[in-house]
Amino acid sequence: MSTSDEDRNERVFETCQKRVTSPLLRLFRKYGRPEAGWLVVGLLASLGAHSATLVTPLVLGTTIDAVFTGTSAYRLPLVPVAWLPSEPTGQFWLSAGLVAASLLMTAVLTWLRGVAMNVFAYKMLYEIRTDAYERLQRLDMSFFDNTQTGEIMSVLDNDASNLETFLDNGLSQSTRIFAVVIGISAVLFHTNAQLAMITLLAVPLLLAFTWWFMRVVEPRYATLRSVIGNLNTQIENGISGIQLVKTANTELHENEKMQAVSRDVFEARVAVSKLAFIYRPGMKLLTGTALLTTFIVGGIWVFAGPPFVFSGELSVGDFVVFVLLTQQLTAPLSQLSNIVDWYENARASGKRICGLFDVPIRVRDSPDATVLDAVDGRIDYEDVRFAYPGGEQVLDGIDFTAETGETVALVGPTGAGKSTVAKLLVRLHDVNGGTIRIDGQDVEGVDLASLRSAVGYVSQGTVLFDGTIAENIQYGRFDATDREIRDAARAAQAHEFVERLSAGYETQVGERGVKLSGGQRQRIALARVILQDPAIVVLDEATARVDTETEALIQKSLDRLTANRTTIAIAHRLSTIKDADKILVLDDGQIVERGTHQSLLTEDGLYANLWGVQAGEIEALPDEFFERAAESWITHE
Repeated sequence: MSTSDEDRNERVFETCQKRVTSPLLRLFRKYGRPEAGWLVVGLLASLGAHSATLVTPLVLGTTIDAVFTGTSAYRLPLVPVAWLPSEPTGQFWLSAGLVAASLLMTAVLTWLRGVAMNVFAYKMLYEIRTDAYERLQRLDMSFFDNTQTGEIMSVLDNDASNLETFLDNGLSQSTRIFAVVIGISAVLFHTNAQLAMITLLAVPLLLAFTWWFMRVVEPRYATLRSVIGNLNTQIENGISGIQLVKTANTELHENEKMQAVSRDVFEARVAVSKLAFIYRPGMKLLTGTALLTTFIVGGIWVFAGPPFVFSGELSVGDFVVFVLLTQQLTAPLSQLSNIVDWYENARASGKRICGLFDVPIRVRDSPDATVLDAVDGRIDYEDVRFAYPGGEQVLDGIDFTAETGETVALVGPTGAGKSTVAKLLVRLHDVNGGTIRIDGQDVEGVDLASLRSAVGYVSQGTVLFDGTIAENIQYGRFDATDREIRDAARAAQAHEFVERLSAGYETQVGERGVKLSGGQRQRIALARVILQDPAIVVLDEATARVDTETEALIQKSLDRLTANRTTIAIAHRLSTIKDADKILVLDDGQIVERGTHQSLLTEDGLYANLWGVQAGEIEALPDEFFERAAESWITHE
């Protein structure tokens, strides 16, 4: 595969992200609508809570003018005069009661807002995360081959958390600002329209400043989310490969790589912070200037009369109302920077989440897929051709038949396409040409679940999950009984060593089975497939990573597993497949030889040369074999 082809494959996720428009609106339409009731309750509670805070300055202003200075009558907006007490003492205690009631209402509504917004954000995030993980499970293997694990983890963890922060805090804070600006503006204009013009002059300036900041900072946030994905990848690689790091004495090299990735994150954060260092102090300066201007103009107005072009009177109570409300106005406006920060972070994260949803699923059930039932196990490959997306041809014209109960072995040099042949059978990828049939049915027309249930796959890279031995054997057959689990372990030559462990089948294997040896892990994997009881078995280098003694035990298990089952066996150790019914020799994506072990040795071709290598007869091999091997090694490195 050429470099440009590899880059094109690696950029699939990135390309899908770039095509996303209005990610937050898109996610809200799909996941927010079912929970919109909680959002409405939360926003209304937020609106009510911040509206209730307006009561205190209004009541205090009226009380100062009517009760303490006696410069005006005791009047409250929206309250009939007949309901108001006429005596100063009654007016004072009414004012105190209203302030207390407003404080209590603010507390209750703030609590309700927190509950409702949290439930809305958590439920929406739950649906997004579970759907994203489900989508991830359905993507074909080429996506995982070309996408870093840490980047995927970043989408499901960091990006989802950024979205939650905006949904929980950003939306409610936006409502708060809206309520504060509208409510305070109405009260200020009702109290003194001339002074209100001075106070509210800062609002359009703040909005214009915020609009500029959002436009400039958006690409920087996108870069930040990307490099954080790279950081997670480096951390994941360093932890998962810690044994290799230690044994290869490459701690310094890994530290240098970590420093480089961390430097990228640092520089991306600094790039965002540089703008924030301008925006946030600028916001505080504008809001502070609004408060100072209101205080100066209002103060002059109170003790020296209307300044400049203003007219009329401004009472002490009205001045107190302006100072208190201007403080309430400037405080949330100065927090607008946090909302922008949450929004831009959520928007960048939303694009990555939507980008994951938009990655095409190439391997899927056809609309008229049929269930593969009562499998006999005959396999037919007819002129099968395959190339990875954007890459060179990997398989070209693969033809063979595995009769029911037969063992067909695939051998050949590294990179010849052996594993790809097996992966196409279970549709980890789909063919580009030709047909693969099981019992005469095209696998692309078969229900994926039934197809993969019919094929047991044992690879050289044994996968065990963190949990008990019993749980790992049971994986895929979750309804299996303890007796069935133990019978499968016995058949896989695993029961004896499991019983010797302190906790037996309840022994925790650790992450990726690190507490077990390679041979033990492989026998657990074999027990899992035996418990599955498939009609077809694929052995992809099943004994490649174990010692000779363990190989003998595993080979005994394999003999039991493959008895009366159609088997496709891939092997570099030719001694493990010399008794196969058919041996296919692959080279450069084509079948170049086929036959039994003895007939292929007689042909004195590639298989005979490979056998000679493993038999230690290297000096007898022709020069053409070494030239071919060197060329193949360079190509596939």
